[in-house]
Amino acid sequence: MAHHNGPRKKTRYKFKKALRQRGLAPVTRVIQKFEPGDRVHIVIDSSVHAGMPHRRFHGKTGTVVGQRGRAWMLEISDGNTTKTVIARSQHLKPQNV
Repeated sequence: MAHHNGPRKKTRYKFKKALRQRGLAPVTRVIQKFEPGDRVHIVIDSSVHAGMPHRRFHGKTGTVVGQRGRAWMLEISDGNTTKTVIARSQHLKPQNV
């Protein structure tokens, strides 16, 4: 059998939505604005495929460092390294301080 290794491999439960959250998210999630230095949580919305970060960053918290087109650039610490993740605002939630 062929080896399946796509970007959404092993996400059956990770990307599953609650029953009342199914379908598209409200428009307010699309038009969110962030400032550099803001802390945001990466919560992948599986109904929006564009601008979806890699599955390993689901549930992580990062710092906004800039904007690239419609997407936001985040810095995330992954072990001893800092990585730059590019994600659209549908997959981000602001951290309430």
